[in-house]
Amino acid sequence: MCGRYYISNDTADELEKLTGLVNSILALKQIHRTDIHPSDNAPVLLAAQGKLDCAWLKWGFPLSSDRKKELVFNARCESVLEKSLFREGIRHRRIAVPAEGFYEWNRDKVKYTFREKQRKLLFLAGCCRQYGDGEHFVILTTGANASMLPVHDRMPLILEKNQVTDWILESGRTESLLRQLPPLLERNTEYEQLSFF
Repeated sequence: MCGRYYISNDTADELEKLTGLVNSILALKQIHRTDIHPSDNAPVLLAAQGKLDCAWLKWGFPLSSDRKKELVFNARCESVLEKSLFREGIRHRRIAVPAEGFYEWNRDKVKYTFREKQRKLLFLAGCCRQYGDGEHFVILTTGANASMLPVHDRMPLILEKNQVTDWILESGRTESLLRQLPPLLERNTEYEQLSFF
């Protein structure tokens, strides 16, 4: 599960190094640090005319019901190719969501921050689809690895930097990347709860 992540102007610097894009990333350079929540607009990497581009899309696919409006902001890797809500996006409109880290809460509502120690930026796999107010995206989740399992049983599907272009532009790699195990992450919390024995 991924329900909140964060970016900053360091995110822009890393994206510029990866893509060589300058104009598409200018708005991101004004951000000092901010948390991104479902329904927020956020920068993503996507395909445009056969190359990588950066665009701001809304996080979450809106679902309408009689009683309330719901937002689907995650999709399971294991079933994403079969579900009609995600199938076309996975086949034709894959994206990578840049994040410096993301948050997850355990059953006791303790908030943990996850990031990769060796690099400044994570790339979370996702897909998007068109709605009346523009394109929206979801983040893909997979089974938790050893670094996440003490907190939650799901985590974002994380792409290595050298997999981003293939994920977005090469449809032949989609299924194998959907099955990969994410790298181990550094896990921190603002405080460690004391245990009494």
